[in-house]
Amino acid sequence: MAALYVTSLQAGAGKTVVCAGLGKHVLGDDKKVGFFKPIVADIKSPPVETIDSDAAFIKHVLALEEPIDSLCPVIGKQGNLTNRIKKAYAKVSTGKDVVIVEGIWRQRPGGKPIEVPYEVVEALDARVIIVEAYSEELPEAQFIDRCKDFGEYLLGVVLNKVPRSRVEHVSAQFGGAGIDILGVLPEDRVLFGLTVGELAEHVQGEILNCTEKSAELVENFMLGAMTIDPGPDYFGRKANKAVVVRGERPDMQLAALETSTKCLVLSGGVSPSHTVLQGAEDKGIPIISAKGDTIALLNRIEQALGRGKFNQEKKLPRLAEIMEQHFNFQAIYKGLGLAD
Repeated sequence: MAALYVTSLQAGAGKTVVCAGLGKHVLGDDKKVGFFKPIVADIKSPPVETIDSDAAFIKHVLALEEPIDSLCPVIGKQGNLTNRIKKAYAKVSTGKDVVIVEGIWRQRPGGKPIEVPYEVVEALDARVIIVEAYSEELPEAQFIDRCKDFGEYLLGVVLNKVPRSRVEHVSAQFGGAGIDILGVLPEDRVLFGLTVGELAEHVQGEILNCTEKSAELVENFMLGAMTIDPGPDYFGRKANKAVVVRGERPDMQLAALETSTKCLVLSGGVSPSHTVLQGAEDKGIPIISAKGDTIALLNRIEQALGRGKFNQEKKLPRLAEIMEQHFNFQAIYKGLGLAD
């Protein structure tokens, strides 16, 4: 049985994406996969019961039988931390070929690393994958040095959310950095897109119809702005989109409904006309009514996209496609001693 520790320096880098993609791929190779996300903390009182959404999602994706509190246990720092980590890990690792361990890797003020990730890695004799979101500053010497802190446990780095035009360039940049690159995953709006329901929540709006479509993924966004182009021609430029449009413009709303649209977002808290509502009902397109002008709603959407999470099963086929093309699974198998 092998442990694989997936971590990152920053929130939202894509740890859960990599965990899900790895887990599904390994399952597809007829191996038994487990998951472990220990929360190591100072415990001075009984922990409040909460459900970690990422752990719950991975449990579902990998069809794991263990309860959430075993997959994502809260472990106190006091005393012999190594023994407590091993004891909790034993509950989810029995009978598994690989256990994917998701963990944090942060710094204290002043740049000194927190010791806990290294203790978890050593306790489980885990191999480490570091997931890092793309930035123009990479690769920087400080980041490379931090990666090397894991020493012989480090398998390599996965660079995520890389603009497609920069994928080859980034791969070449890291080629001489002294660490192995396991994958350069291109930016993909589907993976971190919002569902209709999530969109309604982020714009603080109400879904007026077709609520059964709240789990549908939105891939693109368009603004129902003033344009000299005929409505259907303008809105036909993007598919599977949400259209943010002023509530008092039924002409634009009807034009958007004639194209590939996942939902309408009406600004100003205005209710749609009967004609628009009926047209949306006929086509199965939800309408979200939200207060605020279109610019305010777009700002909320932009903020939400920046914090987008990989938590929808419908995104898995796209993830599998991207990782098959851009991820070195053989290097993982070899590093874990699972290569044929």
